Amino acid sequence: MKTNSIQLITTTAIMIALIIILGIFPGIPVGFLPVPIILQNFGIMLAGELLGPKRGSLAVIIFLVLVALGFPFLSGGNGGLASFVGPTGGALLSWLVTPLMIGSVLKLSWWKASWWREWLVLLLFGVLWINLCEVIWLATLFHFGIIKALLAEMVFLPGDILKASLSVMVARRLRKILPHQFSM
Repeated sequence: MKTNSIQLITTTAIMIALIIILGIFPGIPVGFLPVPIILQNFGIMLAGELLGPKRGSLAVIIFLVLVALGFPFLSGGNGGLASFVGPTGGALLSWLVTPLMIGSVLKLSWWKASWWREWLVLLLFGVLWINLCEVIWLATLFHFGIIKALLAEMVFLPGDILKASLSVMVARRLRKILPHQFSM
């Protein structure tokens, strides 16, 4: 096996491990919603930034398959197929394409130039995409209605914006010090 292939497999495995580690931290209950505030979306966004659309999506898909098989890798030690049809299902399903969208837009050369552009990509295709999927999921699953679900989802925005900012800072720093491992 080539050294480059080993690096690709290793960085993908490290990203899966990071997403799993972020699930060790318990979610912060919101109270009026059955969905807690979690750290794992930080790892999902970071996968798209560092690994690109293909490998980032692969890492998240492997993670979600492990969760579906029952491994307790979600925040609070949850796992299994029930996670995909319960209150957190909207976020989990949105994670399937989040790294693909983030990585694809960031591969365009004119997006790579500035911190702000990268942050905007994460806001649009990370934060807003995940939150929109959660709104639709909650409105459908719990019969909230779109407006009520949208208003309830606002509680997640400050933390998600902070996670997107942190993701940009970490990704840009890692790409600077390890350019061969994280070049998309």
